[in-house]
This record gives sequence, C-alpha cells and structure tokens, in this order.
Amino acid sequence: MARTLVIGAAGQLGIEMVLALQAQEGITNVDISDIRVPDNDAVMKSRFLHMDATDEGAVFKTLEEGKYDTVYHLAAMLSATGEKKPIAAWDLNMRSLLNVLEAAKEGWVKRIFWPSSIAVFGPKTTRKSVPQNALLDPTTVYGISKQAGEYWCRYYHEKYGVDVRSVRYPGLIGHRSLPGGGTTDYAVEIYHVANSRKCYTCFLKADTALPMMYMDDAVRGTLELMAAPAEHIRVRTSYNLSAMNFAPSEIAESIRQHMPDFEIEYVPDERQAIALTWPESVSDDAARADWGWKPRILLPEMTHIMLEAIADQSPEVLN
Repeated sequence: MARTLVIGAAGQLGIEMVLALQAQEGITNVDISDIRVPDNDAVMKSRFLHMDATDEGAVFKTLEEGKYDTVYHLAAMLSATGEKKPIAAWDLNMRSLLNVLEAAKEGWVKRIFWPSSIAVFGPKTTRKSVPQNALLDPTTVYGISKQAGEYWCRYYHEKYGVDVRSVRYPGLIGHRSLPGGGTTDYAVEIYHVANSRKCYTCFLKADTALPMMYMDDAVRGTLELMAAPAEHIRVRTSYNLSAMNFAPSEIAESIRQHMPDFEIEYVPDERQAIALTWPESVSDDAARADWGWKPRILLPEMTHIMLEAIADQSPEVLN
C-alpha cells in the first residue's frame, strides 16, 4: 500500500487533511508529524513522529527511512502571526519547503503537496476574478514566502523532475479546530461566538470581501489534484482555487437566518490592511480545465453545517 506523511498535522488544515487521508488510505498507511502533538484523538491514531520541519537532518532521515509515496507539507506560519515574527515566518516557511524538495530530489519521496495562498497577490493585482497568471505582488512575509515557494516548486519540477503540486487556498473555514493566526480567521471565529450567544467583534470592516472556501471542499480538491495524472498538471507553481466570496456583513446575515438575535460589531485592526491587499475573487478556470475542480459548498449551506457542528461539540474540543 502507498504510504503518506503529513507534515504540520497539528494545524487547522493538517487535522482535516489527516482525517481525510486516514479514510481514503487507511490509518496505518498515514504517518503524521509536527513540532507539537495534535490535539485530536482520531488524528493521533496514526503514527506520530515528532519533527521540526526546519531541521534538514531530521527531515532527510524521516523521509529516507519512511519510504513515503506522498508528502503533504503543510507546516507554515500564517499571515497575521508572520507579520509579528517576520524572520521566524520566513525561516519556517522557506527552510521547511526546501528540505522536503531536496529530499524529493534525492528520490526519497515520489510526490509532494504544498499549499500556497491568495496572499501571493497584492495591491497591484486586479481585485476581481484574478486570473491564473496574474501579477504576484505580496505585501506580507507570509505572501512573500508563498510566492518564493511557488517558484521553488516550479524550479524543482523543471530542473529535477520533482512531482510537486500546489493550490492557492483562499480563506479556509472548518469546525474541527480553531484557526491559527490568519487574516481570514474571523470567518471561523464568528461561528463559535454565535454559538455562545455573544456579540462578535470582527477585526475586519463590514464590507471587506475576500475569497473563502469550506474546509471539506479544500481537502477534497487537494486530494483530487494529487490523484490526477501528472500529464494533466500544467501549472507547476500553484493553481488558483475558488468557491465563494463574501464580506463579514454577509456571513453575519447568513447566521441571522438561523439566529435572528446574533450581533456583530466591527473593530478593524492591523489585519484590515492585509485584507485590503488581497483580491475579492479569483478565477480558477485552469484548475477546472486541468483536473476537474468544482466547489460543492457555498455560504448558506456552510453556515448551516458550521452552526450545527459547533453546537454538537463539547467545550473541550474548542479549548
């Protein structure tokens, strides 16, 4: 059976990806690693390897001995946190990726998935329906590292034949874990606060529209990308991926369809400036044409799913 390693398994995306891979490939065929232990019992059914992804020796040893067919390299410091720790963010995001790419060059891994982000775009990028080959103009360390990472992925593919694949995720929204320091985090936090029947204080302005995606769609799209024949993957930097676009006021209104008394106030902070450099929507025509991408979950259904799932979770899950 194929063997898979998920690096960064304790993160918001990591937990979701591990659960999907366990269901698809079997728990014993999925190993997980992180610098901290994932706080999820189901995820921890897989073999856990404590590993600092910036440690070249540790990464090389793990991948050479593990004989993995596929590595999902998800370790990263996100946008808002990265602005507070720019050098640490650059070191983590770049060094860890290069370690995995070097291991693949040596033949220790057959395929790599690495996530990019809409953070690669910026104020000089068109704001709506951003095309696949749009100008990349990042203004955050996170975005700069993702832009550099895209070009490193393409370089290792063209120079060494490494089969590395990537998508530019929009804001990701899921209920199985809390977010970890991104500019789109409000779209997860708001559901938890709504469930507690409290007023939500949003750190973005009411009309700040951004591309968003329900987590299950993001995971499914990633697995579809990785299952596609290599000859179908024509973009070796990173594919645009799109599902829905909304502003805080719109998600608040969708919550009021279920909770009419829900209240929200807007107190923009430093994340507002970051959000204004990102697009309102992106075009994912290349992903649709090359490997059949298509989203399934849009805002009304996502709000129903999120509120119902969070209501069923115990307080321990959220702390």
